[in-house]
Amino acid sequence: MFYWFMKNLVAGPILRTVFRPWVVGHENIPETGGVILASNHLSFIDSVFLPLVMDRRISFLAKSDYYTAKGLKGWAIKNFLTATGMLPIDRSGGKASEASLNTGLGVLARGEVLGIYPEGTRSPDGKLYRGRTGVARMILEGGVPVVPVVMVDTEKVMPIGTRIPKVRRIGVIIGKPLDFSRFEGMEGDRFILRSITDEIVYELMRLGEQEYSDVYASSVKEKRGSLSR
Repeated sequence: MFYWFMKNLVAGPILRTVFRPWVVGHENIPETGGVILASNHLSFIDSVFLPLVMDRRISFLAKSDYYTAKGLKGWAIKNFLTATGMLPIDRSGGKASEASLNTGLGVLARGEVLGIYPEGTRSPDGKLYRGRTGVARMILEGGVPVVPVVMVDTEKVMPIGTRIPKVRRIGVIIGKPLDFSRFEGMEGDRFILRSITDEIVYELMRLGEQEYSDVYASSVKEKRGSLSR
């Protein structure tokens, strides 16, 4: 109810009026059943505008760290994340990673829409980076199609490190669903997982015409952080 209230009566109308998001390929989203939306990730507001332009509710997996802030600020952040369909997960690895996978599979098992960023983190410079294979494992274990989604110009509206967005149009390009059912039962094969992930990222690159770099975005961030010290 809170999600619907914020999207349709409070924040949604304001954001649609100010930023005038355009959408191409909306008909490619299945009307029913579990489905994964695999998107590039340019800005924090990707998780705001993607649900805004979709008819179906979308759930995203978000770092549990976002939910730990104290006081009024913590309360506001927690409620904002809940309103935008975020599900807190622990990304520390091991059993936590398995729990995160199960959280996502639970969304799909209910016949709902799950949003995933294959790159694993926001792009530090607008490029498209190598995908993490967790998305492929979730596709195979969930037995669902995946729809590639490209966010356009969200990094220009709210670059990393800024708090106040700039007013300009953003766009969303939705590709045709990708079917990987031919790999059913092969979620334990790391080569299959890599192949699926690379195919998804290639489709994102084709749709959005982003420059691609075959390294992990997190590695680029770590390297830049070490050079700045």
